[in-house]
Amino acid sequence: MNTDRLAAETLFHASNAQLADGDLAAAEKSLRQAIALQPEFAEAHANLGWVLEQSGDSSAAEQAYRQGIELAPHQPQMHLNLGALLADQRRSEEAETHYRCALALDPTSPAAGSNLGALLACLRRDDEAEQCYRTALTHDPEHRTTHFNLSYLLLRAGRFEEGWQHFEKRDWYAQLETHFDCPRWQGESLAGKSVLIGIEAGHGDMIQFCRYARLLKARGARHISLLCHPALSRLLAGAPGVDAILPLDQPLPASGWDVWTPLLSIPYHCQTRIDSIPAAIPYLHADETQIAYWSQRLAALATGTTLRVGLAWKGNPRFENDAQRSLPSLATLQPLGDVVGVTFFSLQKGAGEHEAASPPHGLAIHDLAPFIHDFADTAAIVMNLDLVICVDTALAHLVGALGKACWVLLPDYKTDWRWLNARSDSPWYPHVISLFRQSAAGNWDQVVIALRGALANHAQENYGCAACI
Repeated sequence: MNTDRLAAETLFHASNAQLADGDLAAAEKSLRQAIALQPEFAEAHANLGWVLEQSGDSSAAEQAYRQGIELAPHQPQMHLNLGALLADQRRSEEAETHYRCALALDPTSPAAGSNLGALLACLRRDDEAEQCYRTALTHDPEHRTTHFNLSYLLLRAGRFEEGWQHFEKRDWYAQLETHFDCPRWQGESLAGKSVLIGIEAGHGDMIQFCRYARLLKARGARHISLLCHPALSRLLAGAPGVDAILPLDQPLPASGWDVWTPLLSIPYHCQTRIDSIPAAIPYLHADETQIAYWSQRLAALATGTTLRVGLAWKGNPRFENDAQRSLPSLATLQPLGDVVGVTFFSLQKGAGEHEAASPPHGLAIHDLAPFIHDFADTAAIVMNLDLVICVDTALAHLVGALGKACWVLLPDYKTDWRWLNARSDSPWYPHVISLFRQSAAGNWDQVVIALRGALANHAQENYGCAACI
């Protein structure tokens, strides 16, 4: 081996150690030095692509991946990495090509099969996606990502029995599992036992699935504690079946319960099916004193007899599909301002919250966000509204759990499994949630047109108002 090659290899191995330490800048420097010494070092180009992708430079990452593939076209991992980058950019046809190249080079790769399946599922090619997942599992029956991806496909199709089984392979709760001294509940009798329900996923998941505490009580649980996000502690303290709330920002004991369970595992052990969803609505309630307080405040803002409508147009930007589920801005909802007899209130918190201070022309809106400190505050406001219109975020689950009318705007791309396929209603929140779906990815205009027409009809039916045409 010549001197340059040896030095390049040394730098390459150093970059791997730097990556293991989380030092992207040092790893990038080592890889660039290795490439300078050995320009045809394909693996260095590929790893540089990964480093650049993690650093947020997608364009340079793509260039590095392609250089690596040009030098070593028969390396499946390079095709897989480039395919993932392209899939993230919604360049689906190119991504599919590289995923299929990776599979052709290594037909037993569960990662390639799972990634291709996920891409096909996003494109609504569900039968092909399912076949990809099942083939991948024949090669690696314990591949967690494939099980998780398949669970989403099955749950979205309402195939709950098998869907929950695959969903059990997730490992979101791994840190909790190592924390507790008590065993994890596996579906055995709970008669006389104390149970800790562990936190999982986001605020919306906690709101949707806290309903299961009541089912565990019906199975004989003596005492139920619920670990939750701090912003939910006041709200969920009144959830049926919950005896104690443990906010995540407080010290968490390692013992004190007979068993513990991840929240989202309870539907599996309770054998929930599409026709047996525990959907007694409402199952959450706002504080009566707060409701009365907000009744007076909103009455002063919504003068006359009008429909009171809350709006929220963005979710948490850290959510993987937020760019698709959130609206570009409040301006997207501007056509709703034409509907007479409606008073709008902003419930938007976090990203996009500031837009309510200077709404688009023609869409007058009262900004309530500065007065909202947690979900209990939001709940009290919602109880004084006639309707909430929002994107797929925790607010939708809150409104549904309170038994209030909610119209949810759904993206076509990566629609969350809980809204199922093609339905305009939700069996999780019967008679209170209506779904307005994109007919094509990214097209919110047709959704807002449908929304405006429905709102005009709703205003007319309830208050004798009609849209200005």
